[in-house]
Amino acid sequence: MSEASVRAWLAEHAPDIALIDQGVSTATVTEAAEALGVEPGRIAKTLAFRVGDTPMLLVARGDARLDNAKCKAELGGRPRMLDADATLELTGHAVGGVCPFGLANPVAIVCDRSLLAYETVFPAAGSRTSSVEISPQRLAELVGGEWVDICKLPD
Repeated sequence: MSEASVRAWLAEHAPDIALIDQGVSTATVTEAAEALGVEPGRIAKTLAFRVGDTPMLLVARGDARLDNAKCKAELGGRPRMLDADATLELTGHAVGGVCPFGLANPVAIVCDRSLLAYETVFPAAGSRTSSVEISPQRLAELVGGEWVDICKLPD
């Protein structure tokens, strides 16, 4: 699984969405924002975690931080981040390219409402150099994401 799985997934589910390969690292929010020429908030980062025994992916704007209290209230428990190996096993994507598309396993996906501040956002696309541009609403619709409010924005 990787960028190739995302390409195949997009071809099947959203053929109108083009994969963007920057040819430089977009593995961090800062690198992605710089490579794409956008503010960090428009980078849609995907985090893998567990609440209890349930693995989940969170897609949130790049400058938002997971809020443990909000997460506990909305998801019923404190989030525990997955390590790089567990993330790869769950998603099929290595850290730096984790995205909600072309996943190796079925997994619950939640989309933080922080994404809704932007007309379009840029989630990774399975590799450390690729992404897509998509509206937050379409992203959630395509991946079956549930809208949540579990992040806090910078001051």
